[in-house]
Amino acid sequence: MRKKCVSGLRSSSAAPVGEPSGTGVYEVKPVKRGFPFDEMMKSLMDFFPEEAAPIITRISRGETSDPFVVLVGTLLSLRTKDETTEKVMETLIPRAATPRALLAIPDGELERMIYPVGFYRNKARVLEEVARTIIDRYGGRVPDTIEELLSMRGIGRKTANLVVTEGYGKPGICVDTHVHRISNRLGIVSTKNPHATEDALRRVLPGQYWIVYNSLLVTFGKRICTPLSPRCSECPIENLCPREGVARSR
Repeated sequence: MRKKCVSGLRSSSAAPVGEPSGTGVYEVKPVKRGFPFDEMMKSLMDFFPEEAAPIITRISRGETSDPFVVLVGTLLSLRTKDETTEKVMETLIPRAATPRALLAIPDGELERMIYPVGFYRNKARVLEEVARTIIDRYGGRVPDTIEELLSMRGIGRKTANLVVTEGYGKPGICVDTHVHRISNRLGIVSTKNPHATEDALRRVLPGQYWIVYNSLLVTFGKRICTPLSPRCSECPIENLCPREGVARSR
C-alpha cells in the first residue's frame, strides 16, 4: 500500500528538504510572489467535484492502489483519454497489480488487453521493460525518488512526479502542458517549458498545494482554461487572472 507523507502538507513556500529543484539547465525568469494561492485553490476545489479529478488521481485513491498501479496507469494514460485509460485499467490491474504478475501475462496478450490506449504496442514493451527493471534492480518495489524513476527507460519526468506524489504521497510538483500553460497564463511564472515551470513553482507555491496542484489544474485546463479560446466567462478564478497570452476567450 502507498505511504502518505505528511511533510508535504505545510504552508511554507520553500522547497521541501531533500527534493531536487531541477537540473539548473533551464532558464527560469522571475516568478510572481504574493500570488493569492489560498483563494485560487479554494475556488478550484469548491468548483470541481472529486469525481472530476484526472484518472491517475482517482486511481491513487482506490482501495487496492499502490505505487506500481499508479505507475502502470500513468504510462497507459500518456496521449490517451482518461475514459479509455480507466476502462483498460479495470481489466488489466486484476491480472497485473505487481511487476511479476504483469510479466506473467503471455506474449501478445498484454498488447490485446491494452489495445484501446494509444501506441499500445510501444506501451506494452515499456510496461514489460519497466517491470523487469523494478524486479532486477529494486527487488520488486517501485522506487520513490525522481532520480531513480528517471533512470528507467520509458519513464519521463511527468510520470516520475506522479508516482512520487500520487503513488507515495511525497511532496512534488507534476507539471504537464496544462499546469505549464495555466501557471503562465495566471502570471505566476514566466517560463518556456514544463521543466522550467516546475523549478519556478518550487520557489513560490506553498507546500500544502504541491501534490494537489496538478490534479486541480489538469481538470481546470480540460474544462475551462483550454489552450485556445478559454472559457473565461465561466472561470471561477477570473478575478485573479491577467490572461497572459490570451488573444481570444469565450
